[in-house]
Amino acid sequence: MNPLIRLGIWRLADPKISITSAASMTIGASVAALEAPLDWSWLLITGVAFFCMEVAKNAWGDVYDYDSGTDLAVAPEDRTDFSGGKRVMVDNLLSRSQTWLVAAVFTALGLAFGALIVIRQEPHAFWIGIAGLVLGWSYHGPPLQLVYRGWGELAVLLIYGPVIALSTYLIQRHQLSLDVLLLSLPLGIFITAFLWVNEFPDHDADLAADKRNLVVILGRRRASRLLPLIYLSGFLLLLVMPHITQLDSAIWWGTIALPTAALACYWTWQQPETFYRHKPVQPLALVTFILYPIGICAALNFTGQIR
Repeated sequence: MNPLIRLGIWRLADPKISITSAASMTIGASVAALEAPLDWSWLLITGVAFFCMEVAKNAWGDVYDYDSGTDLAVAPEDRTDFSGGKRVMVDNLLSRSQTWLVAAVFTALGLAFGALIVIRQEPHAFWIGIAGLVLGWSYHGPPLQLVYRGWGELAVLLIYGPVIALSTYLIQRHQLSLDVLLLSLPLGIFITAFLWVNEFPDHDADLAADKRNLVVILGRRRASRLLPLIYLSGFLLLLVMPHITQLDSAIWWGTIALPTAALACYWTWQQPETFYRHKPVQPLALVTFILYPIGICAALNFTGQIR
């Protein structure tokens, strides 16, 4: 295989971003593991299905962002490893047709693994899978193009919070879980915060291309002031859960993500126009949403209960 093509596919796979799916799966799998041993073969198949759809989403998203002009308009000094798209066409790694081919192949693979799950393990996964597919496509794709209309952040919260976590639990236990839903909501919020800080470097390019995500709508300075409130909503939700539900206070172990979130907020607040050039805010936001499910998983493993 041509080295440029191989690099292009690797960029679309982007393992550091695919961690988002794994983080959400951890929530669903951790709760499922309390009730009975996990079926690791179906957990692996579930993970592969999500990974394939993630690559497909990255590929078709790159096409639409290229066509809109937003990826082309990102200034060199604003490029980061976490924003600006995968840039496989901008950097001449893949042609448009090759990028669509990658999208088609990985979509087909993801659907095939999804069909296997529905036919052999859990028929009701079909409906939650369809919801995830529609939201995933609509993030960039027509007719909704949510990220261009100020709704992309909500789609990310839903997909990487409840949708993936509940799907993982459903495939293991053949039912849905209120506990998984509740525990997945702070994670969805933290992943949305990760998306939020990744939108700052692309602000000018997105504005020029009329890609009206919430950071563009608010402007960098106002968006930086809202970031602490986004994180605060997730941590407050976690802290009140034991008081308004039957969840055990052990879930507060999820607050191990608080220090990295606080530092990310501080640096973003200080330099909303340029923090991504000098401070590792984007990696900190990534670490924050990784630490949360680790804390939840550790709490469940050590206590053996959530109720």
